[in-house]
Amino acid sequence: MAQHWADFQYEIYLNGMTGAVPRLPTDLTRLEELVERRLGPGPVGYVAGSAGSGSTAAANRAALDRRRIVPRMLRDVHERELSVEVLGRSLPAPLALAPVGVLSIMHPDAESAAARAAAAQGVPFVLSSASSTPMEQVAEAMGDAERWFQLYWAKDREVTKSFLDRAKASGFTALLVTLDTPLLAWRPRDLDQAYLPFLHGVGTANYFTDPAFRAGLAKPVHEDPNAAVTHFVGMFADPAKTWPDLAFLRENWDGPIVLKGILHPDDARLAADAGMDGVVVSNHGGRQVAGSVAAADALPRVAEAVGDRLTVLFDSGVRTGDDVFKALALGARAVLVGRPYAYGLGLDGQAGVEHVIRCLLAELDLTLALTGHAAPGTVSADDLETETA
Repeated sequence: MAQHWADFQYEIYLNGMTGAVPRLPTDLTRLEELVERRLGPGPVGYVAGSAGSGSTAAANRAALDRRRIVPRMLRDVHERELSVEVLGRSLPAPLALAPVGVLSIMHPDAESAAARAAAAQGVPFVLSSASSTPMEQVAEAMGDAERWFQLYWAKDREVTKSFLDRAKASGFTALLVTLDTPLLAWRPRDLDQAYLPFLHGVGTANYFTDPAFRAGLAKPVHEDPNAAVTHFVGMFADPAKTWPDLAFLRENWDGPIVLKGILHPDDARLAADAGMDGVVVSNHGGRQVAGSVAAADALPRVAEAVGDRLTVLFDSGVRTGDDVFKALALGARAVLVGRPYAYGLGLDGQAGVEHVIRCLLAELDLTLALTGHAAPGTVSADDLETETA
């Protein structure tokens, strides 16, 4: 029998018979406010902040809010099956945890706690290149659970190749290549605090443990940490990369490759022409280009352009189960959620991340059922209306 994620609500109500209530709000939009109160301004600003005035992050939310769901009645939804096929893998629901770097600034258990939470709920965990924990350690925390690796494509080919070799050896099955960060954007919340964790050697664990990276240092990392940071900053990203460079990744990675940060249908077509397996329609949660098109507004055009050739995934602005429903209706195969689970981690460690996953999927399950759907695959643009301003 299919797992009914919606049963989480009955678990909560039954626990209430003993006077127990959830440790965190079940309205996940409230988590950011709690994090703002409990964590320092540096870490909060780094995770919650956006490029420029925050206009793109606001547009991401507005684009999802503008779409309204039109429920249908008297359809058999008593048995629901949320599982989906994504990149050749069977997932229990159309959800994965997006790559979020430097999670140690949110909680000391960092990526390992988030990865264990994902594994416990059966959803994929996407590990950031810029994690606080080496990829091998995160893999160990997950056992044989589904995990994908996000690559920040370094200037140094040997370091990139080493990362890919290590990720493959650690059981990461898919590669998500972030294209929208060849430079760090203008981020006032970080700038106002002069806060960039990498300069303190935080979020550099994969680099500082990498043999190819260390081969470029005159002294071991622990003997001259400042030189290691300087070496990292010099190679972290490469604004000179172009489409033909993707051939290098294809030569050095034999699993699915997904390009993250695609917003234009022509870029999606170029990805398909380059032999990629998927795209993530994303504007980095509004963190890279202020004034950018909202990710949910870009999604339908990308899905129309390449949905028959590539796996189309989505992130940026997702906060609730109905947001996931809307992304599916707009053409996404599955959704990556970022900030909400980072907030859950900051507030309650692994349990906080599991709470976020279970709330999202319970709400998605209920939204599907209450709108006349027994599976994500039947959701389409016909289930939405768009409000006009």
